[in-house]
Amino acid sequence: MRFLIAALLALLPLSSANAACSGQDQIAALPAATRAELQSAADTAPFARGNYWRATRGDEVVTLIGTVHIDDPRLDDVVAATLPDLKAARVLLVEAGPEEQAGLQKALATDPSLMFITEGPTLAELLPNSDWQRLKAAFDARGVPAFLGSKMQPAYVSMVLSIPPCATEMMQGSGNGLDQRLIAEAETQDIPIRALEPFDTVFKLIGAMSTEDQIEMLEMSIALEDTAADSFATLLQAYFTENTRLMWEFSLWQSAQTPGMTPERARAEAEQMDEMLMSGRNRTWIPVIETAAKQGPVFAAFGALHLAGPEGVLALLQARGFTVERLPFPAP
Repeated sequence: MRFLIAALLALLPLSSANAACSGQDQIAALPAATRAELQSAADTAPFARGNYWRATRGDEVVTLIGTVHIDDPRLDDVVAATLPDLKAARVLLVEAGPEEQAGLQKALATDPSLMFITEGPTLAELLPNSDWQRLKAAFDARGVPAFLGSKMQPAYVSMVLSIPPCATEMMQGSGNGLDQRLIAEAETQDIPIRALEPFDTVFKLIGAMSTEDQIEMLEMSIALEDTAADSFATLLQAYFTENTRLMWEFSLWQSAQTPGMTPERARAEAEQMDEMLMSGRNRTWIPVIETAAKQGPVFAAFGALHLAGPEGVLALLQARGFTVERLPFPAP
């Protein structure tokens, strides 16, 4: 599930990647009937469309924006449109703020096992030779030495592969996706920044995955390697048209097309991934949001895929008594 994997990027030491890749919108290239089927499935989810929302409960006000962790010039208009709400907020809630990012960097420096295989077989030994050869080529295209890449944790490599080679020039710089832009604005305005979760949350989730599950996820990423730039273009199109839930359904459909995969297995694995990376985290965020809202207006910014769905942040807030309304989002 390339899109779900990409949702982790804000919490990792890879900066937000540059969107200057010449990929094609994969959904637009599908037959009309397939597109209609995917859109119909997406629209069944609660709060399926929309990036910008307000949730109110009595005097409590929470403004929420779904973000994309990819640098794109169109985000300038998004920041400009949302700046008044950010300035009115008592606190900015994000997946990982400056303190968490610093904590993550420190943890990676002191505990190599978070990112690397420190004992046991390397990826060159764990993967079938054909997959390893394709992975070596993918590493080479991104400037990663094969000997170093072979020692990376499989799930981490999946995240590396979610960034196409055309965007890797941004990986060593400071990220400038919507999250980082809003953090920079909050710092300028002296608005406190708080994290929705501890900095090591995602690494703990990955650590709980078996090696077999991580390898399966990596093999899926390797199989989709040739479409990395197209995946970026598809993701951005879905985001700027406020149709991110469609990416979820497309990701399911795309996974089911992989040799050896069935629609039933693809959905089962997607649900498992959703619980680990999305829904489970959403549930832990709600008390953080509620506590902050009791102290004044809140502006919350996090990956757009967390908004929609039966256990998306919006549905969970609604279940807690909040009234949720969609706000205008700058047109692409």
